[in-house]
Amino acid sequence: MSQFSLQYPFVLVLILLFWACDKWCKERTQAIFFPHITTIVSSNVKKSRLYSWLKYIGVVSAIVALSSPVITTSYTNSNKNGRDIVLVLDSSGSMKQFGFDMDDIYKSKFAVVKDVVSDFIKERKNDRIGMISFGNVAFVASPLTFESEFLTKILKMQKVGVAGEKTAINDALVQAYNMLSKSKAKSKVVILLTDGIDNMSRVSKDELLSVIKDNSIKLYTIAIGTPRDYDGAYLSELAQASGGKFFATSNAKGLKEIYQTIDKLEVTKLKDKKIIHNEYLYIYPLFLAILALLFFVYIRSSKGVV
Repeated sequence: MSQFSLQYPFVLVLILLFWACDKWCKERTQAIFFPHITTIVSSNVKKSRLYSWLKYIGVVSAIVALSSPVITTSYTNSNKNGRDIVLVLDSSGSMKQFGFDMDDIYKSKFAVVKDVVSDFIKERKNDRIGMISFGNVAFVASPLTFESEFLTKILKMQKVGVAGEKTAINDALVQAYNMLSKSKAKSKVVILLTDGIDNMSRVSKDELLSVIKDNSIKLYTIAIGTPRDYDGAYLSELAQASGGKFFATSNAKGLKEIYQTIDKLEVTKLKDKKIIHNEYLYIYPLFLAILALLFFVYIRSSKGVV
């Protein structure tokens, strides 16, 4: 927002002083402007309206310049202290199962997950989010990006079994940690969602724990389904090793609440810094004053006009 103002508005009082002096102190007006004017003005002079205008323009412009006109522009610079988050989604064959959503029992687990994760992405307005999908193998579905609409489209394109029917949790987490290892964000988070037990990874448990402990990346693990479907103790151990948390739920409502909880735990801080820019305009009236007074001197010296 821009605003015009005068830094020294009280200086404008000099305009009234000049006007009063010009009107009632005729003998001193010349002395104020040009102490030696009698040496360059002829005795037989003529009155000129131009001369009067130049005199007033010159003096008034000089006083306006002294009052320091300025345009102040203020704006807010938001320092987005956002997070880099990688969503790791299980797309193995077991995610085809129905009955996870009591409101729509014919909706598959994976369809429910996509709806809930989509809402989570929309809420994280100031974070970069990446996505990894896994089954037999893990692959990067999306690199880290601020483009939530793009990421939502990528999420909708994910299909059950696209990476195989089995479950490679360890491999997927190593992929996520590798993605974040190049990140310069101060806060990094991995959110794993699975409904199964690792039965396909090439990376061992010890190797994965070593990676987790060597990086300051928080891991949240989410298990969906019945307790016999997943290894809760293992997922909890992974989360705790990173300083994160383990969650489990058997229904869609619980899954929504888990993502809402994580959203609250990982609050993004915004630092707003107000910046003020001043554009000083005194040079313009000062230039006009100099120009007017130069013409004033020229007319008086060459034509002898009062």
